[in-house]
Amino acid sequence: MIGRAAKILSLIVWIAACFSAAAIGGLVQAGSSDWYRQLAKPSFNPPARVFGPVWTLLYLMMAVAAWRVWPLRRRPGGRLAIGLFLGQLALNAAWTPVFFGLHQIGAALAILLALWAALGACLVAFLRLDRLAGLLLLPYWAWASFAGVLNASFWWLNR
Repeated sequence: MIGRAAKILSLIVWIAACFSAAAIGGLVQAGSSDWYRQLAKPSFNPPARVFGPVWTLLYLMMAVAAWRVWPLRRRPGGRLAIGLFLGQLALNAAWTPVFFGLHQIGAALAILLALWAALGACLVAFLRLDRLAGLLLLPYWAWASFAGVLNASFWWLNR
């Protein structure tokens, strides 16, 4: 029973860690709606109502992926995989304050490019340890790719 309880607690910790990154963004984003509304937006900018459900699902998938890899951290490449995950999560948490809080679209794009690279490396590391964990990160990487194009478009349109 202790093993099962530890697994559940570990999953809760990973969910909390992932949603903490979201919470940081939510706190900053709330106060910048006037600035955002005034920006020129690309034609493919999704409606605001899309972001909440998409990110909720992505953060849950990220948490499950990390949870699956966590017990494998002592295997070759395990610590690196967890480190890459935490690094991309920190970059994820940094993007929103830079974009929405500081209104630095170019700097946010640089963070997003670093996030994309770190996430890609993390995805490969996860695939090597646990195929399902790596596959769980694929939608996030695809969304980060789209977010990069979107962020670059915001930068281009609002220079």
